[in-house]
Amino acid sequence: MPEVITFGCRLNSFESEVIRTHLLKAGLKDALVINSCAVTGEAERQTRQAIRKARRDHPDAKIIVTGCAAQVHPDKYAAMPEVDYVIGNDEKLRAETYLALDESKIHITDIRLARATALPLVQGFEGGLTRAFIQVQNGCDNRCTFCLIPFGRGPSRSVPFEAIAAQVRLLVEEKNYPEIALTGVDITSYGKDLPEKPTLGRLVKDLLAAVPALQRLRLSSLDPAFIDEDLWEVIASEPRLMPHLHLSVQAGDDLVLKRMARRHSRQDVIDLCARARRLRPDIVFGADLIAGFPTETDAQFDNTAALVGEAGLTWLHVFPYSARTGTPAARMPQVRGELRKERAARLRALGEAAVMRHIDSLIGQRLAVHVEQSFVARTPTFAEVHLEAQAEVGSVIEVVGTARDGMRLVARKVEA
Repeated sequence: MPEVITFGCRLNSFESEVIRTHLLKAGLKDALVINSCAVTGEAERQTRQAIRKARRDHPDAKIIVTGCAAQVHPDKYAAMPEVDYVIGNDEKLRAETYLALDESKIHITDIRLARATALPLVQGFEGGLTRAFIQVQNGCDNRCTFCLIPFGRGPSRSVPFEAIAAQVRLLVEEKNYPEIALTGVDITSYGKDLPEKPTLGRLVKDLLAAVPALQRLRLSSLDPAFIDEDLWEVIASEPRLMPHLHLSVQAGDDLVLKRMARRHSRQDVIDLCARARRLRPDIVFGADLIAGFPTETDAQFDNTAALVGEAGLTWLHVFPYSARTGTPAARMPQVRGELRKERAARLRALGEAAVMRHIDSLIGQRLAVHVEQSFVARTPTFAEVHLEAQAEVGSVIEVVGTARDGMRLVARKVEA
């Protein structure tokens, strides 16, 4: 059977299932695909490491490298002796690509010309995942100064509602997935390229109405500058939208945000979180944060650290700044590598403390949790739960929080 190794974002997780479908239909049973990420230098290092290990473990496999790292640096991966083919991000989603592999090692076109394509319906997710990731959008029209992703993903393009609804119906009604996460590169830009210009909020409203069997819906990372009014209405009124929003914050200092070419201010993040809490008091926030962006001073970093408490951020994805060749930020005065790591560690410590406070607040509460493994579940606010007794994987059960075990909530099932 073909194997797909996935790095990076949830969008890659969905696209790996599309790739797997195409490989099976093309009869490429001996293929091993590395679906790569290029968001940091570390992500690319892990990709190269995985390629070498794949060749050692599977000497006769056809090794295909795709994803953002392959799209941005095709020649580098084609030069690796372990690699048979390098396939672009647009090509990897097309069935004909896998039917027409020839002596050419690189199969990549200009991603800037990519347009929305019809994807096959994904039947499920490998590895026993009980949460399904659904692509609703791809690409990005923004040009943040630190980011290579627009060059790896191309322009923003949206999946039509009918295709999204059909995919969700299949996974919910036929495959019994209790939880769906909508994902993309910049999902707050959803609909701008579609004829009727629907917003992300309109998509969520219509999807929940069209698939009443959908129990739990989550959203991937949101740009704080572009949350539309329909989405605010859903946050306020729809319990099936989980009270957990992940925000692409990146920094908490206005000058750093300006140098990043972000479209929000520090105060925008604070105001967004306050408005959401007024509408949904139980809501919890995650955030992407970059430590040690070029030119960042101690005082500017302190503003980012203070934002964690002022906005009430809990689930922090912290990245030490990684210079990506070809981006404007790579040409700016750089912060020392050790200082980047030190600042990242300080942010992670703030995040861990915030998680523990959140979990402490759940002790004694009655919660509907999604069982991901026999003794592991997830709360609506995305806290990990250790179950005192085994439960059916994929089910949603009622529990009461009894204690905190490190970064996890301990809970017992409420008997009917």
